[in-house]
This record gives sequence, C-alpha cells and structure tokens, in this order.
Amino acid sequence: MTALYTDLVMWVIGPEGDSPEASGTIAPMPAMAPLVFFGTPEFAVPTLEALSAADRTPALVVSQPSRPAGRGHQPQLPPVARWARERGLPLLQPERVRSPEFLAELGALRPAVAVVVAFGQIFPRELLSLPAHGCLNLHASLLPRYRGAAPIQAAIAAGDERTGVTVMRMEEGLDSGPILLQAETAIGPGETAGELAARLAALGARLMTAALDGLERGDLAESPQDAALATLAPRLRRESARAAWSLGAAELANRLRAHTPWPGMTAELRGAPIKLLRALPIASPAAPPATGPAEPGTYLGLTAQGIAVACGNGTVLAVADVQRPGRKAQRAADFVNGERLRPGERFS
Repeated sequence: MTALYTDLVMWVIGPEGDSPEASGTIAPMPAMAPLVFFGTPEFAVPTLEALSAADRTPALVVSQPSRPAGRGHQPQLPPVARWARERGLPLLQPERVRSPEFLAELGALRPAVAVVVAFGQIFPRELLSLPAHGCLNLHASLLPRYRGAAPIQAAIAAGDERTGVTVMRMEEGLDSGPILLQAETAIGPGETAGELAARLAALGARLMTAALDGLERGDLAESPQDAALATLAPRLRRESARAAWSLGAAELANRLRAHTPWPGMTAELRGAPIKLLRALPIASPAAPPATGPAEPGTYLGLTAQGIAVACGNGTVLAVADVQRPGRKAQRAADFVNGERLRPGERFS
C-alpha cells in the first residue's frame, strides 16, 4: 500500500511477496487506551503536538531530568518537559528509567502503548514489556541505515541526497526493532542538521500519528530490518567538529553542515579560534597561488563566494560566514578586511 504526500513518500512496510514469517499485522489497540510519551529535546515536541491535536493527549509524559544550562548554570526543563508542564500534563523526569520506583509507577498506569521520540535513555526489557502494545519509536533515518544517536548528522556528513524517518517497534537492540512505517524526503543542497531536523520532526509527527491510526484499526504491518544493511551514527563529539583541511572541500562542507548548529565547526587562525558558519566547495579561487599547489588550510584569497581555503586533493572551500568567540558573525569580506588577512596565511 503506497500513499503520496507533499515532499514525502510513505510506505507501510510489508510489501507484496513478503512471507508471513517476515511481516505480519499487529492486533488492534483500543482507541481510548492510555498512551505514555517519552521524549526530551525540541525534535520530540511536534509529535506531542500532533498527538494532542488528534485527541491522543498522553496520560503521562516522561522526559530527562532538568540540567544546568545557560550563563547562570541554572537547571532548565527540557523542551518536552516544559511543553507538558505548560499544559498541566502529568510529568515524570526519572534519572534512570530502569529504577524499580519508576517501573512500578508506570506499571500502575497500565499503558497500552508508549510513544518514544529522542528520549535519551536505553529501555530495559522490563520497560519494553510494560505497554500492552509495545513501545513505538520515531527514528530520524531510513532504518537500518544510521542506527544510533546522530542519524541526521550522519546522513548530511555522508553527502546523502535523501533521508527520512522511521517508526519502529522497540526491542533490546540498538534501533534494531521491526519497521512499521517509513517516510522519505530530499536533503537540501545547503541544508544544515538543524534545518533538516526541524523538517524531519514535522514529518515524523505525521508518521507516528499514522502508525497509531493503523494500530487502532489493526492493519499495521511490520517487517524485520536487514541487519546486513545496518550502519551506525554515533553521538557527536566536539572534537569531531575541528576543520580537517586535508579532507576534500565537498566532504568538509558536508561535515560543517552536519555540525551546525552544534557543536559548530572550528579552526584556528593566527593562534585564535574561529567558527566556520557557512561554506561551499568551489572550482578554484579567484587568484590561485603563483607557485604550485597550496598546503591544505592556506588562505588563497577572497572570492565572490567567500574566503577561499585550500583543502585536500587540490580542492578549495569558500567560507562565506565566520565568527570569533564573543563576537558577532561576519560575512567573508568584512572579516578579511577587518583582520587584514593576506593570501598565504594558514588556518590550522
């Protein structure tokens, strides 16, 4: 069964030709059954909003504990917890979802299904088995590709042209449970991880609503993942955002997009850090060096696209916007003129 939507194609997994052992239909779920929502960051909020708009307001919202943030290092509610509290919904923020106290409290609710979106803790077997109809997870990739904590960033860094979202039934493995629904969308040529995450969050909210509709009707099919096709998307680290000029310009530009807005790609110039905000590969600088190929990281000159910097394999990256710590972002021409940057200087 295939349905077309604006900017996406949605599939119910379990195409014709699958054997009964490979896929099956899940038993119907009572429409008024208690629903529990697990989620933490902004990415999860659109799904909460979609559930509420579809008269599926959670009986309980579970989010990560508040953590110190900002200049004052005061505890800040995660976006999901803040959303629930502003609407007066029951809210729990356990340090560990495997704690006996939390499991007992959730068990007393007798939930029919748990919806999980970027929660941030591993579910033990006891928690996975509590909801009568299981735990449905929204993952920001086309599984089995990019299992793990940073699937959006991994897709952009790899230079993929398309990605999507998956609703899967959770099991003890890492994002390895059977697939229920998937939706695909194109990645824009200059799209950052932050921009793509916002689109995938909205796409995923609609997909999760469709999955719950199918669960209620009893016509939701599931299909096991092909583990041989699985790839991993580990959590981002600050050190991975350092500009590695020995890479090709296209790969470096993709990494910059993948690390925007967090943690941001950084380099050093004249012994001081600088953040690279926007960049793209170009064919050649306006004024190529007079003697041989330049070492990676060498400033080649100012072009219409930005600050031309030599990269690996003779490629060139044009950096359009930069920022020094504690200062406002600057366009390339303003930065070059303000710093009196000269061709031949090196970004380390």
